[in-house]
Amino acid sequence: MTAGAPAKGYLDPAQRPDLTKVLAPPPAVGSPRALADAAIFDASRALKDTPRWALATSDVTGHFYDHYAAALGVRLSPQEAPVLTALLERSGADRSVVGVAKTFWGTARPYVGKESAPTCEAKTAHLTGNPDYPSGHSAHGEHVAMILAEVAPTRADALYARGREYAESRWICGSHTVSATEAGLQAGAVIYAAEHRSAAFRLDLEMARAEVAAALARAAKK
Repeated sequence: MTAGAPAKGYLDPAQRPDLTKVLAPPPAVGSPRALADAAIFDASRALKDTPRWALATSDVTGHFYDHYAAALGVRLSPQEAPVLTALLERSGADRSVVGVAKTFWGTARPYVGKESAPTCEAKTAHLTGNPDYPSGHSAHGEHVAMILAEVAPTRADALYARGREYAESRWICGSHTVSATEAGLQAGAVIYAAEHRSAAFRLDLEMARAEVAAALARAAKK
């Protein structure tokens, strides 16, 4: 059992992946990877006020249906897609293991010690106190993208690309290192794969697939 993970979601705590064993440890201080992370952070501050910076900023908050509307081909709502909405909300509990891994490694955000460097979200005490590795936003983005790609297979390539883009917003924003972003992507995929052991998850996917197909058909007629 992974200590600290709540007993809800599609997976019992004992069934959830232990990311402290699955993921590589964060780069050691002074290692080539750590130096590369720092260099990318410094260089990418030049993206401030560009369209990509604006996208990274918009990816910080907001509803996942807004974030994935273009890739999915339709802007869903909880009222229009209640099964998918419930599935995404319930599956989110299985991502609690990301927080467990963050606490285990306790790495600092890339802007710590570089307080004058711009980031696309406020450097609050809450953000700074939440460790860098792995990125929870990146795990969320990949996890949601993979679920949406399964229920809307004709849109899979666009959804996978959007999941990657959403994750990359985190290092562009300056809130995470590239290493933390990549670890978050892997974490999201691993959690998604683990959930397929749940019969309830697979059943909800089937129902959500029909729900999304109907929404796409309605959008095509407009």
